[in-house]
Order: sequence, then C-alpha cells, then structure tokens
Amino acid sequence: MAVDSILSSPLGPPATESDAKALQFIEEMTRNADSVQERVLAEILARNAQTEYLKSFDLGGATDRDTFKSKVPMATYEDLQPLIQRIANGDKSPILSSHPVSEFLTSSGTSAGERKLMPTIKEELDRRQLLYSLLQPVMNLYVKGLDKGKGLYFLFIKSETKTPGGLLARPVLTSYYKSDHFKNRPYDPYNVQTSPNEAILCPDSFQSMYTQMLCGLYDRHHVLRVGAVFASGLLRAIKFLQQNWPELAHDIRTGSLNPKITDPAIRECMTRKISRPDPDLADFITKECSNPSWEKIITRMWPNTKYLEVIVTGAMAQYIPTLDYYSGGLPKACTMYASSECYFGLNLNPMCKPSQVSYTIMPNMAYFEFLPHDNNNNVNSNSLTDLVDLADVEVGKDYELVITTYAGLCRYRVGDILRVTGFHNAAPQFQFVRRKNVLLSIDADKTDEAELQSAVDSASRLLREFNTSVVEYTSYADTATIPGHYVVYWELLPKDDRNSGDTPPAGHVLDRCCLAMEESLNSVYRQCRVADNSIGPLEIRVVQTGTFEELMDYAISRGASINQYKVPRCVSFTPIMELLDSRVISRHFSPSPPHWSPDRRR
Repeated sequence: MAVDSILSSPLGPPATESDAKALQFIEEMTRNADSVQERVLAEILARNAQTEYLKSFDLGGATDRDTFKSKVPMATYEDLQPLIQRIANGDKSPILSSHPVSEFLTSSGTSAGERKLMPTIKEELDRRQLLYSLLQPVMNLYVKGLDKGKGLYFLFIKSETKTPGGLLARPVLTSYYKSDHFKNRPYDPYNVQTSPNEAILCPDSFQSMYTQMLCGLYDRHHVLRVGAVFASGLLRAIKFLQQNWPELAHDIRTGSLNPKITDPAIRECMTRKISRPDPDLADFITKECSNPSWEKIITRMWPNTKYLEVIVTGAMAQYIPTLDYYSGGLPKACTMYASSECYFGLNLNPMCKPSQVSYTIMPNMAYFEFLPHDNNNNVNSNSLTDLVDLADVEVGKDYELVITTYAGLCRYRVGDILRVTGFHNAAPQFQFVRRKNVLLSIDADKTDEAELQSAVDSASRLLREFNTSVVEYTSYADTATIPGHYVVYWELLPKDDRNSGDTPPAGHVLDRCCLAMEESLNSVYRQCRVADNSIGPLEIRVVQTGTFEELMDYAISRGASINQYKVPRCVSFTPIMELLDSRVISRHFSPSPPHWSPDRRR
C-alpha cells in the first residue's frame, strides 16, 4: 500500500518516512479493531489474574471475552475507592494490578469533594507517549510547512502531593511534563516549541506564564500555531498579556528579565534569550497592546499563525466565540481525547469545525465497552448484557464509556457520554457529548447538582439571623469574563415584616454568602480559584420576588407540563438568562479566595 493512500487527505502524502510509519500504525490498529481489542483484554486478564480484585470474581484464569463479561461487573469510583485507599496508604500487594502502582493520577472529577485518585503503572507512560507520537503526523497531512516554524503552547504543571504510603498524586499532564518522555524528547522539526522546559516545569504560575509569553513574543514571526490544553487556558494567556504587556515590553526593550522572575532555572535559560535589547519589538508590542480593541490580537501579535490548538469540545465549546474574536476566526484543532483514567484516541481530521470534531478510538490503548443511552441521555440499563463492544456500536447512538485498563481498572464507568458519528476502517469515531451529571464547568472543575445544592444550603445559613431564606435558585457558567466564573441567581424570601419586599440583607452579608458557597465546593474548583487563577470569584445575583414564577410561566408557554416542571439548576437558553438578568436587584462577589492547600486535597 502506498504511503500517500494511508489516510484520505487533499494535502497529499505523509511529510516524512516516520510520519508514514505512524499513519500505517493507525491504519493497522483501526482495520483490525476487534481483534486488537480481543488481544488487549486477554493481555490485561492474563497479567492481572492473581490480583485481589479479579480473583474475587472466580475467573479461573480465563482470558476470553465471554467469561469476563459474564463474571466481572461494572464499577464506579465509589466501588473501587476502598481498594484505591489501601494502595494509597501503602499496601503493596497486587490489589488491582500485578505491576506496582507507580503513582496516582488525579482526576478532575470528584468524589466526596476530593479529586479521584487513579492508579497507574510505569508502562502507561509508554502507551501515552505512543498516542502523542501519532498526533503530529496526522496534523502534517492537513497543514504544510510546520517544520519551518514553532508552536507557542502555554503549558503548565500543577501542584502534586503524596499519599500516606508515599506515592505521588498529581494531574496526568503534570506527570507527563515531568517525565523523561517529555523532558528528553528527541528533536522534531515539525514540533518545536517556543517555551523552554524550565518555564513549563516552574511551579509558580506567574513566572511560568510570564516566561512563556516573553519567549513567544521574541519568536513572534516564527510562531505557526498557538495553543493551550483547554480553550480557557489560552484565554487566560491573552488576559495575562493584557495585564502585563508593559513589563514584557520593558524586558524586551532593555534586554533584562523582570525581577519577579526568581526561579534560578528560568533565569539561567533566559540569559541566552534576552541577551540583547530589541527596541523595535518593544515599540510594536506597546503600539498593539495600547490599542483599545483587542480583536484579532493573536494574529496581530503572531501574524503567521495558521491555527489554534485547544480543546473546544464539551464544556470548552462555550469559549469558541471569544477565541474567534481574539484570533479572527482561526481554525481550532482538537487533536486528542484523553483523561486521567486512560488515553483514548485522536482526531483524524484535526482542522474540522469544532462542531464536527470526532475522535477515533485507538483499540490498543485499553479494552473499551459502551453502555447505551436513550434519546434523553438516560442509561437504558445497567445490565452487563447491554454493554456493547467497540466494533459493535451504532452510528447516531449515544453511549457511556466503560474501560478496562492495564493498570487495573475493570469495566470502569468513566462518566463520559459519547455519540457515534462514523467509522475509520473498523474503529468507531465519537463526538464528545458531555460529562455525566456535570452542571457547571469553567476550566478543569466539574460541579454537579448535588454539590451546588449543598453549597447553596451552606451559604443560606448565613441568612437565618436576618429571617431570610433562599426560596429558589439557578446558575450558569459566565465565560464572558476572563477568567470565567460561576453566577448563581437567588430569589430570597423574608420570613417576617422586619425584612420585607425586595430589599435583601446587607451587601457584605451576601458577599460572605458567595465565599461560603466557594468554601463548600470541591477541591478542584478551589484549586482553580486559588492556585491556577483559572476561575474568577463566584457571583450571586439577587432577583425580584416572583422571578422564578415568571420562569415557570415562560417554560409552560413553551410546552412544559405544569405538573412535571422543575426549576432548572443551570441555564444557558438566552431568553431565560435575559429574563433573569432583567429582574436582578443586586450583585455580589466573593470577597476573597476560598481555602485550599496543595498539601491536602480538602
């Protein structure tokens, strides 16, 4: 088979011989998806046969699908948490995996207000690196000349901690960036980055961002693509430039480095970058950043940018209009689909529109099953017989993803809802629909309805001394600000004549209510607020008495049943939000960040 026919593309053959090998690997995996899956399951069951978890299901050493499906149940994190906690506490016996657990990857999903701990093993780094190695060969099919420039990617590590048993617990990308796979990656002319490793690996978010932005400005004419992991992260970088361009321009004009940058590794590597002043570049930055309009600022600052590389699926889709404003509508490439539990697959058409992004599951990454959902996105059944294999899913149907991994997760319900959009060879392609049960999300945070209810309950206790209560509420994720923030609409009910009408308790009391809500939200939210600065202060908007009755009347006028109507706990429909905002009588913000410590997940 000729390498130029490996993948259908109007842009011609693979860019290099190594690209051709990568694309051939994709073809082999996807053509033989079902047999690869059968092999992967057999390998996982054989190697983990003597683990405490699998032995409890009396498989008798069997590694075939039928035995596995008939005896091993689906599992949630709550099911596995006691076993995971034993590993975290130092139990080194083969509980979930026959291979030693090397560290925990912290999931952005939460359990009891804490990050979930996903056990992993050393070889998983190789598996993740393999998937990374496939991304650039696919991109090279669609965008020519990426070896003639650089990528400006804003990449960061996050805080890590240790479990009582001494194992590291950290986000999956932090684990990858700190690994030798990343730090000692071979030179690839198609994947050169402006950001030095020293900046990416700096734990101080200001110093890291400042250095990465400074390097990106120095290399402005060499930058061919701009990106971050999430759309929200790229917008934070633009906001950072808005706030700090005078200092950045000063450093470039004088050939010096801001004294706020104290990290020794950064200062050493930057002595080569800023060895001579560049007053012309400083003048340009001053001129562009002094302009009141920041429309198309990305292409003004980095004029050769061909596309943005960011995740804009799921909750990140809410940032697309803002990205279009700052970039002049540049294409947005979503290249891969991954989580802390497992890396799943890649987008074989990365330059498609965000609404058309589909990910091809790579069958060598884990064993995949799919739990059908109905048209209302409800699970049809929890019966094991309803689980569908990778090769047997149907186009147009929705499923919840269930995985079995080499690291010991068996029939684990990830919580992602996916829609089948087609096939590449025999491997299905999925559109990410949503995270199950997630109500609000700005960045890595995921807040469900129960958490929001608990936060409202906690905050409303501050109103008792004013004989006032929260009669109804709803919310939305406001991404018009950078960073975005939670907005919660409250309708208050006075309990006696001492506080009647539409006059709420004093503003400072409601400010404290905002903070009380934030203190009640999970640790991922609080880390985003405190350490990452990726979420702004929570806002409460108090609305007039009777507003939620109007909301119900509006819903009924559009066909809702009066007997089945429930106040939505999250809103996004523009007419409803306009109705709510037209009834706002006061706005309040959290006066300070909530408590969060990197040494404790609570």
